[in-house]
Amino acid sequence: MPKGYVIARAMVTNATQWAEYAADAGKAISQYGGKPLVRGGRCQIAEGEGRARNVVLEFESYEKAWAYASSPEYAAARKLREGAGIIDIVVVEGA
Repeated sequence: MPKGYVIARAMVTNATQWAEYAADAGKAISQYGGKPLVRGGRCQIAEGEGRARNVVLEFESYEKAWAYASSPEYAAARKLREGAGIIDIVVVEGA
């Protein structure tokens, strides 16, 4: 069965508020069996538009990845992030 991935790229404008969001999101990631492969770190834009903060989470399936992204636990974390930056998140099926 193919794995599922949650991929996010973000621009943080309030680091303190974002840290609160990240802590709660981390609990939800664990609850849904996610494994962080990339969480921040050094980044250079090689082509196109990019953002300084990038995240890749691996789940055992696309369905598990979607369950996390659409969960009430993650929705609660998202509320903590409001006004703390800009983020794009996609859920994709992969190898």
